[in-house]
Amino acid sequence: MAEFSQAELLHKVLNTAQREGDERVRAIVGRIVGDLFRAIDDLDIRPEEFWAAVGWANKAGAGNEFGLITAGLGLDRLLDIRQDEAERARGMGGGTERAIEGPLYVAGAPLSQGEARLDGDPEQGRVLFMEGRVTDVGGRPLAGAVVDVWHANTRGEYSHFDGGRQQPYNLRRRIVTDADGAYRYRTLIPSGYGVPEGSATGDLLGRLGRHGRRPAHIHYFVSAEGFRTLTTQLNIPGDTYLDDDYAFATRDGLVIGLERHADPAQLAARGLSEPFFTSRFDFALPRA
Repeated sequence: MAEFSQAELLHKVLNTAQREGDERVRAIVGRIVGDLFRAIDDLDIRPEEFWAAVGWANKAGAGNEFGLITAGLGLDRLLDIRQDEAERARGMGGGTERAIEGPLYVAGAPLSQGEARLDGDPEQGRVLFMEGRVTDVGGRPLAGAVVDVWHANTRGEYSHFDGGRQQPYNLRRRIVTDADGAYRYRTLIPSGYGVPEGSATGDLLGRLGRHGRRPAHIHYFVSAEGFRTLTTQLNIPGDTYLDDDYAFATRDGLVIGLERHADPAQLAARGLSEPFFTSRFDFALPRA
């Protein structure tokens, strides 16, 4: 048995390793635990508040929500800011701006050469034809690059995360660029979405006096051998939350332009009966 002061308890918690362990993990956990000890003391956190927070964390974990929470607390964007600053300091800046990955990526989407159609489920929406090139920062095309693209449907739902209401890999594809570094795809313009009602994330944001809405966007991984893989997302113009994204992920250079087409001859050429939209975005990758 032993009696501890606060300082003695923290020292014991951080210095009772019985084997070598991982020094990096010990340093990180030590910093976080030390900060929590100080927060409990400085803010006079009561036992009922502490255990309510533990219950909230259990609910968040059971709902696989921590990817939503880290985005909402700015941690995902912080990592991007730090990477941007580190690359600029090393003289490695340039290329398309990065943006957060988010928690809804699924690996192994169907692979297409040059072009693809993303929407496989029957759904009413605004048709979008997207195209562009993948180049290095000097504008030289990167043939054989992979554009891994995914986004929500017109209800703001992602396949694999909506209780099976969409077929597997709906609105998810990988496209290999052609000899000119070009990619093309057809899809439906997505809707924005919000954190689930009744979720731990929604509860936290509500207590912070914040909403949990994201503007409509399209996610990308863009990769090519010898180049830094780009994680980014493009935003749809005109969205209500374009300048008020709960995840802080909107960047000025990543808002695309949309051109509306309603000419009967153009509709016929595309096999469509309703107006459609086109857009273009070129990705530039720096060397690894």
